[in-house]
Amino acid sequence: VQLQASGGGLVQAGGSLRLSCTVSGRTFGRYDMGWFRQAPGKEREFVAAIRGSDRHTLYGDRVKGRFTIVRDNVKNTVDLQMNSLKPEDTAVYYCAASQRLIVSSMASPLSYRDWGQGTQVTVSS
Repeated sequence: VQLQASGGGLVQAGGSLRLSCTVSGRTFGRYDMGWFRQAPGKEREFVAAIRGSDRHTLYGDRVKGRFTIVRDNVKNTVDLQMNSLKPEDTAVYYCAASQRLIVSSMASPLSYRDWGQGTQVTVSS
């Protein structure tokens, strides 16, 4: 499966951005989707995920309450709505896909097989 992330950009602290990931293929509804981010010199960090089977969502502690992940199985997209952005949210954001994830594995990048190319999000103070 191929993933294409978009929507990144430069925003002031306190602002909002919406990232979108478009997925190729006719079985998008079966995929579990995740968003991760990586800042320079840091490890890839889990942001949010949503399962295809039951739309169960999971969020990283640092974004909980500020970010929302949603999927549209008709448009084959998974979006990440990011509100109340902080400078520490600055990173390259990646979308990823997998299948048949259990809840305990949704936050691990090792659980995801397919990755998009990433989109830069920069939050200025």
